[in-house]
Amino acid sequence: MELDELYREAILDHARHPRNFGELEGSDRSASATNVGCGDAIRLFLRLSPAGRIEAIRFSGSGCAISTASASLLTLAVQGQSSEEAQALSARIQRLLTGTSAPQDDLPGDLAALAGVRRFPQRVGCAMLSWHALEEALRGPEKSPA
Repeated sequence: MELDELYREAILDHARHPRNFGELEGSDRSASATNVGCGDAIRLFLRLSPAGRIEAIRFSGSGCAISTASASLLTLAVQGQSSEEAQALSARIQRLLTGTSAPQDDLPGDLAALAGVRRFPQRVGCAMLSWHALEEALRGPEKSPA
């Protein structure tokens, strides 16, 4: 099986069966992002440990296969990371999607599958939607637990 096919399969799997989908009871941070070009909308919920690690993360919303798969992949990749590690990973994904860095084998989980999106510049915004929400949630003030 060709590498592109494996990547496509990972995206389709996460789009059809998103991991960590739904609201997170007891979240202390959340952020929303909308892609005005296509209408995709993601809301990210997270709970930070006292040490500042992402203890739990979930997402809700609606969108295309790319935005849903990217959000699903994000939740798996950043679980247990510190705020700084998650922000650094977000920056790496942005460089990967914009073509300013080559796909890297050391990306956690199936994140390398997002590399194929950069061949479709109009879809980069879909793939980055949840990552923008993550950055906003990590920067933002704590909210009252749900």
